[in-house]
Amino acid sequence: MKKISIFTLLCACFLVLSACKSMFLTAETKNTPTNCFNMLYKTVDENYSFFEYKKINWDSIRNVHAPFVNDKMPNDSLYNILSTMLYSLNDGHVNMNTEFDRSRNWSWYRDFPQNYNEEFVNRTYLKKDCYLTGPLVNAWIDSIGYVHYASFGSAIRPEQLNFVLNRFKNAKALIFDVRDNGGGSMATIFKIMQRFTKQKTYLGTIYRKDGPAHNDFTKGDSVFSMPTKALKNDKKKAEKDKVSLKKDKKDTKDTLVTFLDKPIIILTNRLCYSATDFFTGFMKQLPNVTVIGDRTGGGGGLPISSELPNGWRYRFSSTLTKLPDGFNIENGVDPDIKVGTGPEEEIKGYDAIIERARKFVTEKQTNK
Repeated sequence: MKKISIFTLLCACFLVLSACKSMFLTAETKNTPTNCFNMLYKTVDENYSFFEYKKINWDSIRNVHAPFVNDKMPNDSLYNILSTMLYSLNDGHVNMNTEFDRSRNWSWYRDFPQNYNEEFVNRTYLKKDCYLTGPLVNAWIDSIGYVHYASFGSAIRPEQLNFVLNRFKNAKALIFDVRDNGGGSMATIFKIMQRFTKQKTYLGTIYRKDGPAHNDFTKGDSVFSMPTKALKNDKKKAEKDKVSLKKDKKDTKDTLVTFLDKPIIILTNRLCYSATDFFTGFMKQLPNVTVIGDRTGGGGGLPISSELPNGWRYRFSSTLTKLPDGFNIENGVDPDIKVGTGPEEEIKGYDAIIERARKFVTEKQTNK
């Protein structure tokens, strides 16, 4: 298996996207419902990454809908057929954008309890000492540091991470709450993880589709987390290994604050999707990390996009990711300790997932 940086991986996905468009959309492709139907079927058939994992018979789905497609059908009827086909992939990274609607499949989280009430948590736990350090909401809960990060799409500056980790340097533990975090930038995962990584750690392997058959994948790109010290003191070796974590240029003269030897508790629910699914699965590979809450929402395939002759754009997953034990994260990552919370607990004045994290820290301290 190759070792690869996340930047290289994203570039590879962009190349797949470019190839996808050039292969199926040419100047001679006429804008007809039949051509749109056939193009979507073939593009997804040759590039979607989870047919075998999800046991989906794409040919059967095509055969069900093909008799209803003709070149005189209106746009809304074509849209209903194509969006229904895409919906059958059961994938939150699969959608289609038109001028009148955006198809999507939200069953991956709507069929599960919420397990998070932001306003309740703010009012109950994050009181006068709550800081808004960029996108990081942070406060003390007794002797435990608490951080909520709402979106991996919100960039975190190195000095913001430094401030938060310095603030909690004497804490018994750190709660990192990513409930309702729907994902965003993969690069941010590694900027955060380097602060928690004591030694080079194998996180998993990402496989990319590289052929038309459903099981045509690359041999796999291994992903590693590297400690800040290694990145700072041994840049040449880090570059040689093509590790996933690279030191930010702005940090050249600054010390990156770390949090290495104390418990880190990740709080999750079903709305932890895409990059947050990756983050949860990767963080579980660190020895001092425990995940508490509900199974994450999934989204373990990096998506690519393509366009139909009528201008409708659609996207779908073209990679799959496995953790070191071979577990595929597409349908979500299980917590180490499963706990739910909701209105009944709120009436009693507490969030059961936060309280279980507090109990876990107390048990750790008692067992020392």
